[in-house]
Amino acid sequence: MPHEKHRHSGPGKLAIVIVTVSTSRHALKAKGAEFSDESGDVASEEVQKLGYKIARRELVSDEPRMIRAQVAKFLKGKDDVLVFLGGTGVSSRDVTIETVRPSLDKELDGFGEMLRRVSLEKVGTAAVLTRATAGVAAGKLILCLPGSPDAARTSLQSFGREFPHIIFVARS
Repeated sequence: MPHEKHRHSGPGKLAIVIVTVSTSRHALKAKGAEFSDESGDVASEEVQKLGYKIARRELVSDEPRMIRAQVAKFLKGKDDVLVFLGGTGVSSRDVTIETVRPSLDKELDGFGEMLRRVSLEKVGTAAVLTRATAGVAAGKLILCLPGSPDAARTSLQSFGREFPHIIFVARS
């Protein structure tokens, strides 16, 4: 079946979970202090522009236990796509990919390369600093994206139309 047909055969109204991974914002939230989640806001806006539904938004710290809990909750639920924003860089705190990867049935190896290629035109060689990845688990899509608002926008604008296609194939 051609990819265009797959895209149209996939679920039309996807339910998306957006999880921002940020120790500093999580600490502010825990103290009851004001904080912003611009990346989560941008991702939500882009998801809605694509015609998908925001199932829920979460904010967690850069802690494997909290990230694993979000993956487990997602895999038990009925939502279609889980988007992590943050924790994909090269600092010692960036553990999103290492934490999520064992839960994936299959990794979409080309995703990170494609995102870095698209980002190269926007941010130059700094694009190499992202370790973004994506994969499927239990017929669902999981993305680990950089935490900046522009990276969230670029990622979802560039690849969001493929979500139904990926899910259709993963569920076949």
